[in-house]
Amino acid sequence: MDIGIVSMRYAKALIEYAHGTGVEERVYGEIRMLERSFRKNPDMRGALDNPILTIREKFALICTAAVGDGVASREFTRFITLILRNRRENFLHYICLGFLDLYRKLKHIGVGKLITAVPVSRAVWERIRDNASALLHAQMELQTEVDPSIEGGFIFDINDYRLDASVATQLKKVKQQFIDKNRRIV
Repeated sequence: MDIGIVSMRYAKALIEYAHGTGVEERVYGEIRMLERSFRKNPDMRGALDNPILTIREKFALICTAAVGDGVASREFTRFITLILRNRRENFLHYICLGFLDLYRKLKHIGVGKLITAVPVSRAVWERIRDNASALLHAQMELQTEVDPSIEGGFIFDINDYRLDASVATQLKKVKQQFIDKNRRIV
């Protein structure tokens, strides 16, 4: 069974259902949090695959991962119940990714990630997001990450493109140029 086909069918069904009831933004927020929980807690997938846990326990785990202590929307809970009843919880992370992709295409939302050596200020973050929005003619979701290993500069991923202006990459390029030049001499 192809994971992509099953996941996209469920994702499309959820987006059509949420759009039909008019709560797609709320469901988007819940699915986004759930996907982030999957990414940050890899053990969550193992817990959902665990046959010892009951459907109620799995349902509670998923709802807690999506909304924390808050109350999940009716559409989200009905969808999760459908997933659990059909024993598709092992596809849930892929369904979340498919839903997020479909929603972002529907609402013209671009995704960007800024990796810097030091944290950036809120003003710089907003300026980068606004400039990227203007270039793409779409709303932007901009995530920031601090990675001291790049030593300086930045790495900016937007949709499927990467702009690497980090000091570490520039040093690697200079080193490679010296190696290539010295090979020709010897």
